[in-house]
Amino acid sequence: MKFSITHNLVDVHHRHVFPARLTVANGMITEIQRVQQADQFLLPGFVDSHIHIESSMLLPCEFARVAVIHGTVATVSDPHEIANVCGLAGVELMLRNAAQTEFKFCFGAPSCVPATVFETSGARLNVAEVSQLLHDPRIGYLSEMMDFPGVLGQSPEVMSKIRAAQAQGKPVDGHAPGLRGEKAARYIAAGITTDHECCSKEEALDKLAAGCMIAIREGSAARNFDALESLIDEYPEMCMLCSDDKHPDELLLGHINELAARAVSAGRDLMNVLQVACLNPVRHYGLEVGMLRVGDPADFIVVEDLVDFKVNETYLNGCRVARGGKCLMSGGDTESLNNFAARPIKIDQLQLKADSSNVRVIEAIDGQLVTNSRVRECRIENGMAVSDPEHDLLKMVVVNRYRQADPSFAFVTGFRLKAGAFATSVAHDSHNIVAVGTNDVDLLEAINAVIETQGGLSVSAAGCTNVLPLPVAGLMSNESCEVVGRSYRRLDGRLKELGSTLRAPYMTLSFMALLVIPSLKLSDKGLFDVDKFEFVSLFVD
Repeated sequence: MKFSITHNLVDVHHRHVFPARLTVANGMITEIQRVQQADQFLLPGFVDSHIHIESSMLLPCEFARVAVIHGTVATVSDPHEIANVCGLAGVELMLRNAAQTEFKFCFGAPSCVPATVFETSGARLNVAEVSQLLHDPRIGYLSEMMDFPGVLGQSPEVMSKIRAAQAQGKPVDGHAPGLRGEKAARYIAAGITTDHECCSKEEALDKLAAGCMIAIREGSAARNFDALESLIDEYPEMCMLCSDDKHPDELLLGHINELAARAVSAGRDLMNVLQVACLNPVRHYGLEVGMLRVGDPADFIVVEDLVDFKVNETYLNGCRVARGGKCLMSGGDTESLNNFAARPIKIDQLQLKADSSNVRVIEAIDGQLVTNSRVRECRIENGMAVSDPEHDLLKMVVVNRYRQADPSFAFVTGFRLKAGAFATSVAHDSHNIVAVGTNDVDLLEAINAVIETQGGLSVSAAGCTNVLPLPVAGLMSNESCEVVGRSYRRLDGRLKELGSTLRAPYMTLSFMALLVIPSLKLSDKGLFDVDKFEFVSLFVD
């Protein structure tokens, strides 16, 4: 198929804009001719440089159908969420489903399954299995190396995974929240090439100085764009944009195009913004994605202007896949895969004997994955430590989904629920069930609702329980983004009616069990001090 399209071409490589006729034949750009006049603008497509597709609660094909509407043509996708639940079979599901679409997914080999030995996961990927994935041409890189203590300590297993990636000429992604100075330099010198966990410019500058590319993150929970966006002009060769985790309701509204618009609105240079949003990920990961040059695959977008980046058309390999806010791609096959052994729990399993009146408390921070660690006085009734919604001190529970075991407990502040409880089987990275509630009755209902659906999101209050089922690994739905997004918005809205002030309470809750993000978290095995990297007691003398 051969066709031509005439618009103002934004040449990011040579940093200028000119009216042009672009000719496409057999999926490739064969000619670019200057013309006298044109409207609208041709851009390279946007690329999300780090995302977990599973966090959209959509299968890859459905994610792609929404992303192309916003001008995204590719993602660098870490499938470690489903790998923690289902192992290699989960990664294969993502690859198989993604192959049904024209969208350009670059999947990584999960480096840390499980993320730590201090939790129960559904699978484990050893060095041989990671190396097997890295030999697969469908795998483009080694996913985020979360075991930064292992890198700093030169753990044989960790270093073997890094060397396996290097032997295949594939980049190694980093994950080192809060790492600064000499430790950051040593971590990066071990072979790490990117980091998406920077919360402050100072942290990013340390990592940039060591030669690390910075993926500026703005997702549904972690929102670091405002702190880091000035780096786009200061280090345009060394930055990328990413979402990391994006819930379906927000994906319906926008993707990387929104970050590009925010950057331009903040005064960043247009060409720097587009280099960071479109070109740098393609170059860094060696993606087979066109960059709007003769001889490239015909992957590009048409936008109305260079301020809001409203996307009118998206092309992949010369095929128009989106137009006027509508996706033109067909959907993929539904999938079925899970690993869920938990059975409903009983109310007495949620009772927590008070060993002291003081407890360590996880402080959730809106817009961040990091938490603070506090010590506060808890409420005690009949010798039991209970939630105290009046003072925003709520019981948090993690239930093992892979085998029968008693729940583990913590107390959390920051959710501000006044009534009810909510639970989810999306609990990074092992994806056990995590729940927060104002009372044990609603906690029980919320947890058991997730167990009965073999995975999902729930909210319970006043005898009424709502559930969003996630039958694929307890992480994803087979439904459309619109259906999942509506269901999610209903749950989110109900939580906010119950008092939560967090922007994305489910996403925030899902990171309360992630033991590689400071400072205090809860696994199915107990309360964990991430700074010390050891279990600590809940009650304090």
